Amino acid sequence: MPHCTAPMSRAQVSLAPARVADRRRVGRTRAARRAVAVRASTVERDVVIVGAGVSGLSTAFTLAKKTMPNASVMVTEARDRVGGNITSKSDGTYTWEEGPNSYQPGDAILTLACDAGMRDDILLADPASNRYVLWDGKLRILPHSIESAVLGDFLTWPGKIRAGLGAIGIRPPAPGKEESVKEFVSRNLGTEAFERLIEPFCSGVYAGDPASLSSVAATGRVQRLEPLGGSLVVGALKAQAEAAKAKKESGFKRDPRLPEVKGQTVGSFRGGLKTFPEGLAKQLGDDVVKCNWKLVNVNKAAEGGYTCEYDTPEGRRTVIAKCLLLTAPAYVTAEIVKDMAPAASTALNKFYYPPVASVTVSYKKDSFRLDGTSALPEGGLTGFGQLHPRSQGIRTLGTIYSSSLFKDDKRQPDDEFMILNYIGGARDVAIKDLSEDELVQQVHEDALKTILKPGTPLPKVVGVKLWEKAIPQFNLGHLDVLAEAENALEAAACGEKDGLFLGGNYTAGVALGRCVEFGVEQADEVATFLKSAKKLTAAV
Repeated sequence: MPHCTAPMSRAQVSLAPARVADRRRVGRTRAARRAVAVRASTVERDVVIVGAGVSGLSTAFTLAKKTMPNASVMVTEARDRVGGNITSKSDGTYTWEEGPNSYQPGDAILTLACDAGMRDDILLADPASNRYVLWDGKLRILPHSIESAVLGDFLTWPGKIRAGLGAIGIRPPAPGKEESVKEFVSRNLGTEAFERLIEPFCSGVYAGDPASLSSVAATGRVQRLEPLGGSLVVGALKAQAEAAKAKKESGFKRDPRLPEVKGQTVGSFRGGLKTFPEGLAKQLGDDVVKCNWKLVNVNKAAEGGYTCEYDTPEGRRTVIAKCLLLTAPAYVTAEIVKDMAPAASTALNKFYYPPVASVTVSYKKDSFRLDGTSALPEGGLTGFGQLHPRSQGIRTLGTIYSSSLFKDDKRQPDDEFMILNYIGGARDVAIKDLSEDELVQQVHEDALKTILKPGTPLPKVVGVKLWEKAIPQFNLGHLDVLAEAENALEAAACGEKDGLFLGGNYTAGVALGRCVEFGVEQADEVATFLKSAKKLTAAV
């Protein structure tokens, strides 16, 4: 998904929205309840986590292996695999991603990978590799440093001066209301910086519309800098000092097992991103992680906790949980809670997920114009990839250079170069009506305009996947809607104080690394709740 395309950084992001075709509606019927009464096998667990994406698995692994190893945990997944919309594929010749393609290598995901025995599978891209943004027919190198920003051609001199002055606080004051990403960046850094940098970033990460995305919800850490320091630069310095002070006071020492992360790089795993969720699930074991378990009904249990009814390969099963963590997409969670908390269901259904298609294709290496006559600088195709602002006449949101990103993990034949393209999003929903052939044709035409030699034939089609509901949009009012859902759950006596938690990328952020980080944080919250219970439940 584009939140993971962003050749600009980490983004990667996402998570576990399922395709519409995979959606399992939940609801109650009298027939179902009669079936439970006759055939159901009932077990009790301290924690049931619905959804085996990276959010749910990170919480489960942290609880089971670190925070509360005596707690009985179960993770249920309606599909036949773990990982959510992480979709790594391999056919023996090619290895490719059909969902997120990488992650920002923060300590949370690296630590879990090491804990689960995946240290040797971690892949980090070369941080010196170029990232490109298309502008005026040329793929311009995204600046790596202040020096390259000043001396490079990414911005014009008027644009550089406007961005520099705004960054140190010479700009209009904050309006006192929630700003869109477009409003916030244009006010602080100027229109040119927005159009050339942030607009394609929003397309690459969220597949979103920056005029609709909320600056505080979508870019909270950046948005926080202005009120913290009066300007982005001073705020960044203060935030850095605060973080250093907190680490010093806590005696923080970075885990020596973790690989050193240099610069703005991205990560993956040998064999594709699926290695990470599959590794966590393997460590948790089949007694904990249950695939092909389709949730059909949830009720509050009379004695406290929640009664969850499932259709499974072994028949109907009932699980009574002291604590219930829902990490499915918002529109699925809305169905789960609609009988217990109708107002919460209404709020959860307000989150918007636009369609996005991933199109992976492979060309012969001699198909590319590397002599400086294309949009690429001479000798290009050695970086992360390229982003395309909507104003530049290219329909594809962004292109990942799969063959050069993780060179230590061979993913295609030696004489070919594979690229992963994302197309669609909030401003191009019509892609949901295109056939696979039409999607490939559009991507090919866009590549001809930027990097391919004229007359290059259609590529080898490696994989095409349309996600009809892809990435939750953190639009204006997002945090208010989330609070509305949480308050409605509390009012119905099925909120966090009653042991029901909301998780997943619409609550935490779409970046894959952030979902892992939030999953680890939720393990602490769940453990705190369980410690208030009289006793834990033995897993039988």
